Amino acid sequence: MSLAVYNTLSRQKEEFHPIQEGRVGMYVCGPTVYGHSHIGHAKSYVSFDLIVRYLRYLGYSVLYVQNITDVGHLTDDADAGEDKIEKQSKRDRIHPMQVVELYTRSYFEDMDAMGLVRPDISPRATAHIIEQIGIVRQLIAAGFAYEANGSVYFDVTKFSEYGKLSGRVVEEMEAGARVEVNSEKKHPADFALWKKAGQEHIMQWESPWGMGFPGWHLECSAMSMKYLGESFDIHGGGLENQFPHHECEIAQSECTTGKQFVKYWLHNNMVTVNGQKMGKSLGNFVTLKQAFEKHDPIVVRFFILQSHYRSPLDFSDAAIEGAGKGLEKLRNTYSRICSDIEKGRSGTGVLAEAEMYKKKFLEAMDDDFNSPQAIAVLFDLSRAVNELAASESGMSVESLQVVRRIFEDCGGTVLGVIGGKTAALQANSKEDGLMDLLIAFRKDAKAEKMWPLADKIRDGLKAIGILLEDSKDGTTWKKIE
Repeated sequence: MSLAVYNTLSRQKEEFHPIQEGRVGMYVCGPTVYGHSHIGHAKSYVSFDLIVRYLRYLGYSVLYVQNITDVGHLTDDADAGEDKIEKQSKRDRIHPMQVVELYTRSYFEDMDAMGLVRPDISPRATAHIIEQIGIVRQLIAAGFAYEANGSVYFDVTKFSEYGKLSGRVVEEMEAGARVEVNSEKKHPADFALWKKAGQEHIMQWESPWGMGFPGWHLECSAMSMKYLGESFDIHGGGLENQFPHHECEIAQSECTTGKQFVKYWLHNNMVTVNGQKMGKSLGNFVTLKQAFEKHDPIVVRFFILQSHYRSPLDFSDAAIEGAGKGLEKLRNTYSRICSDIEKGRSGTGVLAEAEMYKKKFLEAMDDDFNSPQAIAVLFDLSRAVNELAASESGMSVESLQVVRRIFEDCGGTVLGVIGGKTAALQANSKEDGLMDLLIAFRKDAKAEKMWPLADKIRDGLKAIGILLEDSKDGTTWKKIE
């Protein structure tokens, strides 16, 4: 079975074949940095991190570009309202670029904590003004755009395929459906490529049409094509960006180059809280920093991966705690395997179907990156391992090594929740060391026939959720609910 991905453009799953064999160009809309990242950001960027990781695991050379929007994203996500970053700068009484720097650092801190692979290139909109002006010039020259009172708009009636991503029809788009009709526009659906800036607007640049700033949609076209070429393989982003953002990207890009802009469009679904869309105005808004005060960032990652990237994710502390218990079970199995190999504890039993589990894991991932099904396979493998390990025969060295590789490949390299040098796993390493010390101390107590002390250690650990299991091969431990 080969990799199949759901392409929003065709509205069906398609077999994945990159434009250039063995190489993948991938662009994901990055954050608008005017506040701390929230659970919705995590849903999106963990999802695309999984996709990047899996493509690389399959052997593709992936160039991953994810932008930073630091100007031009207006408060109503269209062509009106304040720039979101300028609005925050006025609220905080600091320069807009201070806002940008503060929240860009915060964003990467949060993504690093969840074990995300950094993008290969993280371009900023303000560093690509020249490229954006160049695209606007070309669109005007080709008759796809027009200048009006210092602003420049794309004429959607000139692009017959406008609406092909979202399914919307230009003729059916009602004037003023979202905002009051802009009299400068020829058609209410026309969108801004360049906006005239008032004197009070801090971030503005010289252009052939006067002082202004780029439209939000234009930025992503300019940055993606600069680093990935006029046509590339994957464009990702949140479902809410499908229209107008991605629809407008397609229109301006394809009218500039005359080529197909993107081959595969991938969109992740949103986060809800108790079934209701997350939002500041609803009082159910949760930043990642708030979530990390209660939960291990890798557990938050695992919680997100338990939902398919195209499915909605309902957030609650109870749900994350449940995910944490599940991840702990997988980690306990992996830790036991590593410990048995390191300490030479093995038997004769062979887990003959081990490779079958890996095959099922890859089949799940090949089905549009179905991480929930892939995780279910790891739980099945964990149960099979624990049953064999607890049997009289135990597990052979060869089986232990095979299973460890599967956990590290599937749970580590692909899912990013097992193995590696995350802060959470470094904490686990210290935990393992502490437990080894307590087990050795209890062993010495038993050797000295200090039975009450040995029992006190065992019972005390059990009281805090850690079970010691004695066998002929020594003592092991596991966490219990």
